[in-house]
Order: sequence, then C-alpha cells, then structure tokens
Amino acid sequence: MRDKIFFLLVILYSLSSFPQQITNWKNYTDMKRVSDVNFYDNTIWAATDGGAFKFSLQDNSFSVLSKADGLQGISLTSITLDNMGNVWFGSTNGVIDIHNPEDESFSVILDIANSNQVNKRINDLSTISDTIIVSSDFGVSLIDANSFLFFDTFFKFGEFTTNTRVNYAFKFNLFYVCTDEGIAIQKPGATNLSAPESWNTYNSSDGLPSDKAIKIVKYLDAFVAATDKGLSSFDGIQWLPFIPQFNNKVVSDIISAGDSLVILSENTIYIYQNGGALQLYSSPHSLKRLSLNQQFGIAGASSNGILKLDTENSPEFLFPNGPAANQFPSISVDGNGVLWSASGRDGAGVGFYTFDKETWVNYDVENTPQLPHNDIYEVFNSPDNTAYLGTWGFGFVRTDGNLFETFNTSNSGMQGIPNNPNFLVITGFGNDSQNNLWVLNFSAADRKQLSMLTPDSVWYHFQIPAEQNRSLLLHFNLDIDPYDTKWYNSDDALKRGLYYFNEMKTFDDPSDDRSGYISSADGLNSNDIRSIVVDRRGDVWIGTGLGVNVISQTNTITSSATNDPSLRMSSIFTLRQQSINDIAVDPLNQKWIATNQGLLLVNSDGSRLLAAYDSKNSPIFSDRIISVAIDENAGIVYVGTDKGLTSFETPFTKPKEVFDELFIYPNPFVVTDGSNLLTIDGLVRDSDIKILTIDGKLVAEFSSPGGRTAFWDGRDANGNLINSGIYILIAIDSGGNNTITGKVAVFRK
Repeated sequence: MRDKIFFLLVILYSLSSFPQQITNWKNYTDMKRVSDVNFYDNTIWAATDGGAFKFSLQDNSFSVLSKADGLQGISLTSITLDNMGNVWFGSTNGVIDIHNPEDESFSVILDIANSNQVNKRINDLSTISDTIIVSSDFGVSLIDANSFLFFDTFFKFGEFTTNTRVNYAFKFNLFYVCTDEGIAIQKPGATNLSAPESWNTYNSSDGLPSDKAIKIVKYLDAFVAATDKGLSSFDGIQWLPFIPQFNNKVVSDIISAGDSLVILSENTIYIYQNGGALQLYSSPHSLKRLSLNQQFGIAGASSNGILKLDTENSPEFLFPNGPAANQFPSISVDGNGVLWSASGRDGAGVGFYTFDKETWVNYDVENTPQLPHNDIYEVFNSPDNTAYLGTWGFGFVRTDGNLFETFNTSNSGMQGIPNNPNFLVITGFGNDSQNNLWVLNFSAADRKQLSMLTPDSVWYHFQIPAEQNRSLLLHFNLDIDPYDTKWYNSDDALKRGLYYFNEMKTFDDPSDDRSGYISSADGLNSNDIRSIVVDRRGDVWIGTGLGVNVISQTNTITSSATNDPSLRMSSIFTLRQQSINDIAVDPLNQKWIATNQGLLLVNSDGSRLLAAYDSKNSPIFSDRIISVAIDENAGIVYVGTDKGLTSFETPFTKPKEVFDELFIYPNPFVVTDGSNLLTIDGLVRDSDIKILTIDGKLVAEFSSPGGRTAFWDGRDANGNLINSGIYILIAIDSGGNNTITGKVAVFRK
C-alpha cells in the first residue's frame, strides 16, 4: 500500500513540474460496427463502438466525433435527437453525451456511469416532448432535455425482477416498457411509476411469443411488439399472434409508418402492408436497428457501417475512413512519417493498415492477393523504408507498399513450429550495423530461432547456445544493440526469460558465438517479458509484468574473452510493479511506457516520471495501452489500445544534422505572465541558446532539451520578464564550432 501511495505522489509531483506541451490530440477508430442510426434533416447520425459520425446526404461527406473532440463515451450503443437538434448518445458504461451541432459543443451526464449499479449499459434513448427516455440494463430513467436533470427512475415493474434489463421504453399516453422478462404497461391513472403496483406486466404466459421483448410501436388501432421469437399485437386486453411468417424468428426492430410496418428480422428488412410482408432487402452484414425518413428512405445500423436503402439507388454501406479494426498489436513509423500497423493472430487478423496523417489504407488478402494471409502480427520499418510484416503461420512479407514479396519455409530455409514445420510464425525483426536483416522465429522445428538475410539475399540460420539445444517455444521482442548483439525473450516454461546472441560477424563459424540467458534469478523483475528496446545510448530496456530493467555495458559481450561478460542490470524505481506492454524511445532518449494503467513518460534514465496519461485525463481510449510508436521527425506519438488509436504532438523531435534555418514562433512573441512559450525550431542535438538585446547585451542563455526544438518563457537570467523590443537569438552546437542566428519581436503586456 505504501508503494502505491508513493507512486501516486511521484506522478502528482512529476505532472505538476513537467511543462505540458502536448497538443493536437486525435483519435482513430474502426467505425464500421454501428449500434444505432437516426435521420436528422439532411444527415444520418450513427453511434458506433468507436465513437460517432454523421453522413451528409447533401455532399456525401463524413464528420467524425471521438474522445479528442469531446465525447466521453467510447463504445456507443444508442442515439436520439431532442427537439432543439441536440444529439444524445448512450454508451456501454452508462455515460450519456449530448452534442450541439450548431456550436460543436459537448455536455455529459455521468449519473448512471457513476452510480452503484453493476450493469450500466444504455440500451435505447428516445425523445418525447422535452423528455429523454433512457432504457438501461437496470431500468428506465427520465431526463429533462433542457436542464439535463433526472426527474425519475423506475427499477421495478410489477412482478418482474428488480433491475431487470430494459431494451426499449416509450410513451403512447401510457408508458410501455420492453424488458427481458416481458412487457410492462403503465396502469391508467397511475402516477407513482416507481411503485411496482403501477404497472401491468405481460410475458409468454399472456400470449407474447417470448419473454424477451425488444420493441413496441403503435400500429393502426393496436400495439405491435417485437420479440426474439416473433411478433405479437395488443388490443388493450390481450396479446395475439401477429404475422405468422415471423414466428420463432428474432425481430430486431420495427417502425410504424402510416398503414405500413417496417420490420427487421435476422438481417432482412420487410415492409408489411395490407396483411402481407414483402421483403425489401437482405443484408450480407449483421443489422441491429433501423431509421426511416420519408424522403431519403431507410438507414440501418450494420456491422459494416450505415446501410442506406432507398428506391432510387442501389443499397450501399457508408462509413468514414479509418483502420480496418481496432487492433494494434504492433505499430511502427517509417522514415516518411507513415504509420504501419499489424492487426492480429490466430484468425483474428484483418491484414495490415497504413496511415499518412490524412488517410488510412487497409490491406488484406481480398484487395492485396500477394499477401499470404490476414494474420499479420508484427510490423517493422527498416532505415531504407522497407517494411517487414510478420505473419502468424505464413512467414513474412517484404514490401515498399507497392511490391510484395513473401518469405516462407519454401524459399528462406526457415522451419516452422515442431508439429507443423510449414507453419512459420515470425515475431520480430531488426537490422544490424551492416544492414543485415535479422528475423526471430516463434518456434523453429530445427531449433534455429534466429535467421539473417544479407543485402545480397544470402540466408544464415543460427542455433543459440544459451538455449542449450532445447526446443523452446514462444520467442518474442527482438532488438539489436550498437554492438550487434541480438536481444529477445522466450515465454517457454522450460527456460523463460531474456536471451542475447552475437555471432561475432562470423556467420559460418559457431565456435566464437556469444550468447547468454538472464532470468529473475539474475535480477530480472520478472521472467514475464513483454517488450525489449535498445535506447539511444545502447542500453537495453526490458519491460516485464513487474516493471522495467535496464542492462548497460553491453559492449562487454563482444569485448569479454569469455561467454560470461560483466553486464550491469538495474531496475527502474519509478516503474516498479507496473505491467509493461511496450516501450518506445523518442529523439531525446525519453521512454514512453505502455502499461495496463495508461501511458507513462520517463526521462532518459528512468529516474523521473515526467507525465502520465490514461482514459480519464486524456483522449486515450483505454487504460490498457498495447503498443506505442513515434514519428521522430514530426514529434508525433501514436498510442494503440484495444479500443482504438490515439495520436498527439510533442516538441520531442529529431534534431537537425547541421544548422540550416531557425524557425522562431510566434513572432511577434507576446509576454504576459511567463506561461506562454517561444518555440525555437531547427536546432542540432544539444544546442546552446543565447538571447541578446539588439545592442549585444546577454539576456538569457540555456541549452536545448536535445532535439530539434527548444522553448523560452520570455524571462531573463534572473527570472524576470523581459521588456518589449527586438531580440537576437543565437544557437551554437555543442562543440562551439557552428552557429545560427534569428530575431524575434517581443511585446510585454
């Protein structure tokens, strides 16, 4: 408990002392899985499990809403619009978001999310006059659409179980409530609806096809109920079978429109008129709900976006550009700033996707037949911008985005898993100092876990002495240090832990190979290793299920005369007990740490926690961070979670090789209280900055953080705010050999 309290204090202190310069948060999700739809004017609104979007029927454009825009709910389940044009969204965790499209503002209602109810899912939102009717997993709530205040909640309906799940509720003079136990109808004259005796209840013993009632509508002179076993009509006294062709079929939605009834049953849409049901459309994708507009036709919430169905055009499925799935097991950024992402394993993969800061491109076996399979699990971008895609069972792919070349057991010399040598799983890549490509085999039948492909297309395969000729499985997380030592881990119970290997550049001579095995017995926090990364100093950072270890002095592996070099290993105190999923190194050698409690930023040696971001204090979708990648040239950090991808911009960018031109902004620089900063961009690594008056008097001097940019708060060497005037900025490299100058106009308020 004391450890947790100390860790919290470290976070609070670090966040208050670290100058937050994180900007331009953005979210990216797969929005094809639509839960609910609603027409409004010339648009269709959609609630999805990755946020919300609207489609303009005028110009066929999309607008997306996510956490970065102000939404607090993530997995949205329902949608309605109030009489003022505000859009209401319900979610799986009980959060209710209200969006005003006029001023793009957001409001949120957290009463249900913060309640002590166990199940908080919002199953439906409906509007009647100035009231929003909320159907949830525990009852029905009524919210004033103007004040956003709850004025009633009903938990108990007649003989039904308290807090039974409510699928739909609406008011036709009386309240009608569809639950998993049947239908409850307000008794005429009853006013205290919180009292169970104010309700008449009906279930399958009263004529309903099933106890699970999904929706009820007023149709002509009767009420029609949809259940998971067909339809039934109510004449005010009894429930009677309705439209026998739907008997024992799930009816997911019904809409009453004059003398017609639109019916959604088992992914097929029907229209019922004059005693007969005519099939309008059978969808190849799952359909959940419908919305009807007399001018534009039918919109459906599908597993492939919005289904748009009308009499003039062919059916189409609409969704905004995004990744093919909310699955980011491995992400990487190439030299052009393009993000690459794998998607999954064991049949869950959907190919891979790329993002160039504007557009997502999704690749799978259907649109890219050169791919051997959709189970792409690992991505790696080499310095020459070649991408390598490791598949789960089908070798790996080398590509520049246009040409695809597959390497498998037939053309690489690698062998797959012992019980199926053709099933080749590749879980890691790396380039050494001679630009050889190293490939990590998940489990090689010939026990040669590491393979190397030279630039001349010659293969070498290596058995690791430290594995002691055992058939170990579950190899992951390959990285290579500056001395060409390969680091990886095995999760095999026979010898779980960290391995290193160096062939000493004699690819055909195993006699001088150096290798070793490191476990918790040697000081590792845990043998459960999730990430290995070599930082800019050559230190090896090992992320485990119980924190981070750092190994330094790795040069002793190649300089030592024995196979037992003197490695120095330490544990990062600020990250102790954290469950580490991934580690990324930025241009300042700072570490971005993906954990199950959010994203952490530590300084270069891990001694200080600089920042912490999670789903509560940032637009990141989930506290469980799976992967992290950094665009060094733009300072963009990409954060992959199980619910979507988030990016943000940092000032930590790759420094220039030589001085070229300084970009100083804002210029003029308005100095108020020292909280706003002047950005100095275009620096080489570890530049020294001097601020001088126009007549050459030194005002302030400081060093850059190490990257391409530095910042100045407008204060002099004594901490006082400077006066208005023109100031000269001089940047000098660490050796004092090269300089560059610039000017800034300062206005003191």
